[in-house]
Amino acid sequence: MTTALRPHAVGEMLATPRFRGYARAAIGVVILVAIVLHAGGEPFARGLASVSIAAVGAALVLAAVSTAAAAWRWRMLAGGLGLTLSWPQAVSGYYRSQFLNTVLPGGVVGDVHRAVAHGRSVNQVGQASRAVVAERSAGQVVQLVLAAVVLVSLGMSAYAPAVGIVALVVAVMCAVGFVAAAASTRVRVAVRRELAALRTAFASGSTVVKVIAASLIVVAGHVATFVVACLAVGVDAPTERLVALALIAVLAASIPLNIGGWGPREGAAAWAFTAGGLGAATGIAASTAFGVLAMIAVTPGAVVVAASALRRRRDSQAVQSRMVAS
Repeated sequence: MTTALRPHAVGEMLATPRFRGYARAAIGVVILVAIVLHAGGEPFARGLASVSIAAVGAALVLAAVSTAAAAWRWRMLAGGLGLTLSWPQAVSGYYRSQFLNTVLPGGVVGDVHRAVAHGRSVNQVGQASRAVVAERSAGQVVQLVLAAVVLVSLGMSAYAPAVGIVALVVAVMCAVGFVAAAASTRVRVAVRRELAALRTAFASGSTVVKVIAASLIVVAGHVATFVVACLAVGVDAPTERLVALALIAVLAASIPLNIGGWGPREGAAAWAFTAGGLGAATGIAASTAFGVLAMIAVTPGAVVVAASALRRRRDSQAVQSRMVAS
């Protein structure tokens, strides 16, 4: 005899992080399938075929620079919250985070793991989680502002709606947060607590400047990798146009409705390349090449994951050996 799910049980299931992660990944799959059905498989095959050893080498170097800058940003904000985070721990943790974000659904699992792993190492999971949220949020804000500034300065008004849409989504999310805070005392208390933590993390002007500088380096590395992908595909366009297209694609890739980064990025690239007179197929091919290069570039994170697994296995065996000996 089957038992019907109670309404509150369904609500609890829908509210779990795992369900939200799979839901975001499912949306990414739907977007990607829709693009394939519309454009066909040829642009994706073209992008895959264009990946060369030289492009991979460039992507690995650019990813190393971007990862180091992101780790620097993380260390600064973690330090502002009173947490210790060494350079090796920050760099290896960030590589692992990027790798997990790429291979697991939702695009944020790696960041959650990074926060929890660091938090457990310093016995402050809550503060470590705030540091990761602050670090990622700062990067997104700088990326959004940079995209708007660059597109306006280049006079590329055709691309302005893309940044406007992202800004609108951010504004709506903020508005929902304010409404929730106004309606619930518990939420208001939580919001005040988190805002106080953010003020602590960004307490000094020098920290803000350094975080912005680190974020600019991160974005520049991602944009440069997309430009490398465009050149590998054979896109014939001025450098400033390639930079504008890259900014839009990279910005779309940060939307957490994807599967390993795939989905919104390809749709945004198709639209942006069409608006720029280069064709949707070329945009999809460039985005595909970028996706492959980005996945290869974070493979050092797989080494970190494997090393962590081996270390845990050795520790477990050592504990078992001590128990047997005693």
